[in-house]
Amino acid sequence: MKKGKEQILEFMRRSSYAPLTAEDLIEEIPITGNLNNFWQDLKELQENGEIIKTRFGTFGLPERMGLVVGRFQLTSKGFGFVIPDNKGERPDVFIPPRLLNGAMNNDRVMARVEKGGGNKNKPEGEIIRIITHANNKIVGTFKASRDYGFVVPDDKRIGQDVYVLKRNFGEAKNNQKVVVEITEWAPDSRRNIEGKIVEVLGNTGDVGMELLSLIKQYDLPLEFPEQVIGASKRVPKTIKAAELEGRHDLRDRLIVTIDGDDAKDLDDAVYVEPQENGDFTLGVYIADVSYYVHENTILDREAQERGTSVYLVDRVLPMLPERLSNGICSLNAGEDRLVMCCEMLIDKKGRIKSYDIFPGVINVRYRLSYRIVREILVNKNAELTEKYKDALPMLEEMEKLCVILHKKRVTRGAIDFDLPEQKVILDEQGRPLKIVQREHGLAESIIEEFMLAANETVARHMALQKWPFVYRVHDKPNEEKMRDLSLLLSRFNVKMPVAADIKPLALQKALIAMEGRPEERMVSTVALRSLKQAVYQTDNIGHFGLAAEYYTHFTSPIRRYPDLIVHRLLHKWLADPYMKEKTKDEYINKLDHIAEHSSIRERTAAEAERATVDLKKAEYMAGHIGEEYDGIISGVTAFGMFVELENGVEGLVHISSLLDDYYEFIEENYALMGTHTRKCYRLGDPVRIEVFQVNIAERNIDFILAGEDESVRERIKMQLAEQRKSVSYRSDVPDKKGKKKKGGKDKFAKRGKGGIGGNKYLKDSKNKHGKRKKKQRNK
Repeated sequence: MKKGKEQILEFMRRSSYAPLTAEDLIEEIPITGNLNNFWQDLKELQENGEIIKTRFGTFGLPERMGLVVGRFQLTSKGFGFVIPDNKGERPDVFIPPRLLNGAMNNDRVMARVEKGGGNKNKPEGEIIRIITHANNKIVGTFKASRDYGFVVPDDKRIGQDVYVLKRNFGEAKNNQKVVVEITEWAPDSRRNIEGKIVEVLGNTGDVGMELLSLIKQYDLPLEFPEQVIGASKRVPKTIKAAELEGRHDLRDRLIVTIDGDDAKDLDDAVYVEPQENGDFTLGVYIADVSYYVHENTILDREAQERGTSVYLVDRVLPMLPERLSNGICSLNAGEDRLVMCCEMLIDKKGRIKSYDIFPGVINVRYRLSYRIVREILVNKNAELTEKYKDALPMLEEMEKLCVILHKKRVTRGAIDFDLPEQKVILDEQGRPLKIVQREHGLAESIIEEFMLAANETVARHMALQKWPFVYRVHDKPNEEKMRDLSLLLSRFNVKMPVAADIKPLALQKALIAMEGRPEERMVSTVALRSLKQAVYQTDNIGHFGLAAEYYTHFTSPIRRYPDLIVHRLLHKWLADPYMKEKTKDEYINKLDHIAEHSSIRERTAAEAERATVDLKKAEYMAGHIGEEYDGIISGVTAFGMFVELENGVEGLVHISSLLDDYYEFIEENYALMGTHTRKCYRLGDPVRIEVFQVNIAERNIDFILAGEDESVRERIKMQLAEQRKSVSYRSDVPDKKGKKKKGGKDKFAKRGKGGIGGNKYLKDSKNKHGKRKKKQRNK
């Protein structure tokens, strides 16, 4: 029997429920035992926005009263969206600037849904309560006067400056980059929040300052606390014989790791053995981090708070201290290492006939890289083939199994978005030297397919055991977004049937039909942005992008906290497969919190990683102003068109720089059309551009069409300068129908620049002290 908060919520979710007073709830549920616990549960549910108290003293569910609770996502234009907690059941709610009532980006809020906003699937509302604030510290530029100052946030989605009294300046001086801590929240959008400066990062323009500001902006920890480092030093560097008890000894097997050349935290190793009947034995061996990081220890609490390792353009901010991540937990060649094993017997069609999950000990024979495997299997490099000749037969079997597993996934409808990613090569001082495409070939596919197989197997196993678990899920896409995508595909004579219960196979077939065509990349990008984000949760709803009924993250416990939790649960299951119902309820509540926090930290890490890459791209292009490049129109909006170059850099050709005609945004054609000339710039069209100007701090790159003469260039420069006095631009804003283009990065829900919609420009109003008025800019 469920108790506490879940019991109250279940009772209120009944279709016959009408709001009751607390006293009536005690009688009707009924509540037994200590009533103090009931009152505490009721208070916490109300504070968290899960229930609401009416003016008549009765309690009910927000969704039954026209209210939505969720995370607020603010755009740089001043409007935003509430992303509901039950996002699979309700659409996002558009919040216009006048109805924010002091809410800031990523706050958890409650909103009243006022109307449908002209579209029943796009409701509009007003924020009536801020449940929890997300931004207690803000990074920005300090602007000081005699008696007061302001911190202008680097993140323009914050929406307002922070007012600072002179006594709270600290050591900060005018125009320095600082961290300001919020001391008083504004009750509404007409007043500024107040704060005190707690850290001075340095002077604007200092070497490395922009990167450091980004790290602080995303609240990424640069160092581990002394206590955490101390705890890591107490972890032994080697394995004792007594620790092998109860583990399968696999040290005689030819097990290898395959990673990037510069990888240091090696958490997965693989082994393949062909069987006489044509089947394969696939062994996936994952570092047993949970053996060293115990529940509720200082190492565990730090890892949970971080949620993930963050791979920035110039450094790694690890989830675990180096002594563990690069030491005893890393599957370094020639060293005995403790692992959690998932061994699968796979037939010639890729079906898993049987499997076993168990703790083991391995000794990696070779530390291979993607480059080495590619040279051996694809380029037939004689020197490397000779060096690793004893591993060659197994590598060849790995290639065969990879092809089989991939074919099986494609057959069931899994979607592969093979969009290129860029890597910025830096010099010793952190300056960008060049931008290269990350290669994704056979070697990378081998590891990807093997990890996917292990993740699915572990998820299926724990689901069948009916154990509390953390799944990696990817919800079905919004039907309206699929209709928009279907309309786009129809322009290229590709049909994609759309239904309320769309299957991944339908989307996959449409994307395959676009392969090899000039518009392939553009359509794949739009399709990817049309999908939802993959998240962690305890309720298994499957993974749409992978067309998988069961999926989890098991294979990277050194760098992802959910994987560490999965390992911990596997150990508990092995020790005692029969968990009591009471214990299950307690675990589910705990895992719900971990899953939600991990999803948030993952999104933060992805945004930070992308922001640092964009920063270095801007720095790189600042050295190429005046040069011409061929590019593809990757996004069309009411304020211009985004153009992506071959090296992955994306810049904006602002509509004010198109001086040969007046251009109108034709949304349904993803195009800008000249009013008189009928000249058309459409999504996916090739264009030749010139790099015109770069704003490194805001990571903006302006292009103009190539071939403009000097007089036109001067006019464009004046136009853009005037434009930036009052407006800013982004691609993650609503189009004319209120459709949202938002950031975030996930394999099956990546979103980048290049939204197809227009936007409107807004200015900040006067602050509560009436001292200054600032025009909002955007990065």
